[in-house]
Amino acid sequence: MNTDQLERLRHDAGFIAALDQSGGSTPKALRLYGIEDSSYSGDEQMFDLIHQMRTRMITSPAFNGERVLAAILFEGTMDREIEGVGSAIYLWNAKRIVPILKVDKGLADDANGVQVMKPMPDLDALLAKGRTKGIFGTKMRSVIKDANAAGVTAVVKQQFEVGRQILAAGLVPIIEPEVDIHCPNKAAAEALLKAELLDELNRQPSDQPVMLKLTLPEIDNHYSELVKHPSVLRVVALSGGYSREESNSRLSRNKGVIASFSRALTEGLSAQQSEAEFNATLDGAIAGIYAASRT
Repeated sequence: MNTDQLERLRHDAGFIAALDQSGGSTPKALRLYGIEDSSYSGDEQMFDLIHQMRTRMITSPAFNGERVLAAILFEGTMDREIEGVGSAIYLWNAKRIVPILKVDKGLADDANGVQVMKPMPDLDALLAKGRTKGIFGTKMRSVIKDANAAGVTAVVKQQFEVGRQILAAGLVPIIEPEVDIHCPNKAAAEALLKAELLDELNRQPSDQPVMLKLTLPEIDNHYSELVKHPSVLRVVALSGGYSREESNSRLSRNKGVIASFSRALTEGLSAQQSEAEFNATLDGAIAGIYAASRT
């Protein structure tokens, strides 16, 4: 793994931009950006449009390594170019932003109040490709919808099992066991989750660290033990459906946790904006998320 990138993620101020909407979430992301379903046909056109949106964000002067530490890409973005250079290479060389790859294949059906990840039979090949394209780490998401002990254990066990496969390939995994913000007993689910995460982390060598991406908790600083854990490179927060204002407010109350926002980052951006309007809107979003990540 790249030690410059490792040290940057461990010590520097900033946040992680999540630009990894893939198949199922892309039409919604485009609609929020002002591009209706009727303006394209087929996946290829759809992914070309989302790449144009992401390129517009990444090449904006507002999107820079002073405030953005890393960016999470999906495979289609990694495989495309920005200004004639592979997207991951461009991020690091032009912006000093660490490139991370979403590797999961979506969620399995509900069982025991959770959705674990679908199998990833081609993961080793994807990790090898990622390394050749300049990727530093990975991200993979599961969802917890209820405070069900068996379900939470299954989610965390699977995340660390796959995480160790990723570490063995020379990349740093982001473990993402999202607690649904509509979970009826969210605080109880978060208590179960923290206990399971600590159990796995206490078996994880500190020279093989992981990152954690977690829903902003009901109890402020609930995850402080994870922030301080020697086997955790960084704890980052997902916005999870909260507005940017609510996300930033919650984030600012959780010391040592930084943002990894997706929809909350792109809130207010539109294909119809002029470059000046687009850059000003993005700059405002980045400034607010950066400030909330500095607490």
